[in-house]
Amino acid sequence: MGTVMGICISEKKGTAKHAVEQAVLIEDFGLENDAHAGKWHRQVSLLSFETRERFKAKGADVTDGAFGENLLVSGIDLVHLPVGTILKSGDITLEVTQIGKECHSHCAIYHTMGECIMPTNGIFAKVLTGGLLKKGDELVVR
Repeated sequence: MGTVMGICISEKKGTAKHAVEQAVLIEDFGLENDAHAGKWHRQVSLLSFETRERFKAKGADVTDGAFGENLLVSGIDLVHLPVGTILKSGDITLEVTQIGKECHSHCAIYHTMGECIMPTNGIFAKVLTGGLLKKGDELVVR
C-alpha cells in the first residue's frame, strides 16, 4: 500500500508541472487540465517519492513536478511493477503501461546533476476508471 505524496499538472507541454492538492482523473484520458493527458498509453506518470528524496539528498534542488511526474507515490516500489499491474485509489483504477522512458533531450536537472531519475525510475499508466484524487490518498497494488 502506498500514499499519494504529490499531484502535479502542467497546462502546456514544454512547461514545468506544478503541485495541486487534488485532481480529477478522467477515464482513458489522464489528469484534467494536464497537457500530457490524452488518448494514449502514457496518460499518467508516476514517480517514487523515496527515489526523488534520495536524489534530493545528493544536492538536487527539485520540487514536486520537477521530473514531469503527475503523481509522487510513497510506499510502493513502482519501477518493479510489471506492465499490466492495476493500481487503485478509491474508485480510481490505473493500469501500468510502461516502465521508464527514453530521454531524447536532456532536461535542466540532467545538465545540473549529470543524471535524471524519470527515464529509469518513472512509470506510466492509463486511467481505466476516473475520479477525484487528493494528496494523501491511499494507492494500492491489485
